[in-house]
Parts: sequence; C-alpha cells; structure tokens
Amino acid sequence: MSAALEGKESPASRRGLPIGEGAFDFAGLTLDRPLIMGVINVTPDSFSDGGEAFHPAAALERGRTMVEAGAAILDVGGESTRPGAEPVSEDDELARVLPVVRGLAEQGAVVSIDTRRAAVMEAATGAGARIINDVTALSGDPRSLEVAAASDAHLILIHMRGEPGTMQDDPHYEDAPREVLDYLVGRVAACEAAGIDRRRIAVDPGIGFGKTLDHNIEILRRLDLYRELGLPLVLGVSRKSLIAEMARGEPPQARLPGSLAAALAGVSRGVHILRVHDVAETRQALEVWAAIETV
Repeated sequence: MSAALEGKESPASRRGLPIGEGAFDFAGLTLDRPLIMGVINVTPDSFSDGGEAFHPAAALERGRTMVEAGAAILDVGGESTRPGAEPVSEDDELARVLPVVRGLAEQGAVVSIDTRRAAVMEAATGAGARIINDVTALSGDPRSLEVAAASDAHLILIHMRGEPGTMQDDPHYEDAPREVLDYLVGRVAACEAAGIDRRRIAVDPGIGFGKTLDHNIEILRRLDLYRELGLPLVLGVSRKSLIAEMARGEPPQARLPGSLAAALAGVSRGVHILRVHDVAETRQALEVWAAIETV
C-alpha cells in the first residue's frame, strides 16, 4: 500500500462510517481507504470482456493478475446482467463459477460471487466466497435471504429496476437518487428482519441497471446521499455505456479514461469500493487522488 493511500486521516471519517479502534470491516477488509473490486466475468457475452475469462484457467490467471495489481476483492460472475442479456441455466452458472471461486479462495483471495440465484450463493460460499453480490438485492430468488442469513458472507445489495432483458425499456423516476435510496433502505430492513446483521451489508445504487443517462448522472452527482444508510457504498461504473454517452460513443475497451473520472468522482462523494475491469490503472488513479486529497 502506498503512503498516500494509507493517509494521515482515514477517508472513512469523511464518509459516515465508524472509525478508530475496530474500524468498519467488510469481509475482513478495513474501509479506511478506497478498495478495488476486480471484475472476473466467466461468461461468453458480458458487454465488455465476454469470453476473455470464460475458461477456469484464464479466470484464475486474471484473478492472480488483479490481486498483484491491487485488487482487494475479486468479483466472479457466471451470468451477464448487461442490458438485453438472456438468463443462463442454474447448472451452467454453477459450472462456470465454482471452479474459479474455489481456486481463487484457495489462493487466499477475498472472493465475491456475483449472482441472483440462491443455489449459486449457497454453493459459492461453500467453496470459499466471502461476499454475495446480488443485482436483485436478495429479492430475485425466494431462498436468497435464507441462504444469506445462514452463511457468514457479507452482502452487496444492488438497486435494479426490472430484469436485465427489459430494464432499459423506458425507465421512469420522479427523483432517481431518492427512490434508489428508499429501495435500498427497504432491502436492508428485509435483511435485518431475516436475521442478517447490518454490519455485513454494503449497498450499490446500480448505475446502468434500469436507468437512463440522466438518471445515472443524477445518482452520481448525489452519491453522498447514501451516507444516510451508514453502510459501505459500492460503485460499478467501469466501461459502462453511460461513459460513451457522456463522451464520444467509444466502445467498451476505449472507456478507461471516463471510467477513472467517474470512479474518482465517486470516491470524492463517499464511495468505499470501486468495482472495475482495469485494476492497475484504477489503483494508480487512487494513489494520485489520495496524495492530493489526504490531509
């Protein structure tokens, strides 16, 4: 860790989280600085990197490279949730992710399973995943809350309106940032009612999931609104289409500069965990940001 990222004053102190002795912990990681979650899509059809890590050996190598580059968490997913994506079968998803989750966990990585299926959550946590990252905020499968409660995994609750196949079909909000917050408040309450300690929960406003460009920009501008929850805030904006929509229509692999700009804007507004494809580049951007911003 660089001296700049360690800092003299914990960035968490400016983000509404408890600090000091027993600093806020998420899946064994202390949130006294921004953390990087590296994306490993074990899929043939993800919008940016589909097919690149489809085979277990390629996914394991990508994970090792990401950890060396500075990723604190590796997020493994076996089903694309890009707009218009078709669902995969439960058996296919399990076959894709379990060898990768197990292999990365055995190497000591903090692994997150990106899934909306309870059976995949259960199997992946059994194979060593320490985080469940669910785009439906544990509402997409009737067993999800039960499985999460029975595990000791930490949780990332994401806001999504609709299903991946239809979520971009003319979504409407009166006040997108506030409506997303209200939804997340409700899902945190549902988790607590199921016996899940809120200290195991992080939230993600779901940039690009059932939102127009204007909705996404409104949410990004008001990310500090989510401090009201007093929970870790996750942001996933890496390479997403809104980067191209705000710029010049670049393809996914050419969206790194815009992704970094959005990431740093998010960190400045209280984001604790950045979900990204480009780990080394994000790490460098954070180190420069921290050197300037830390007091």
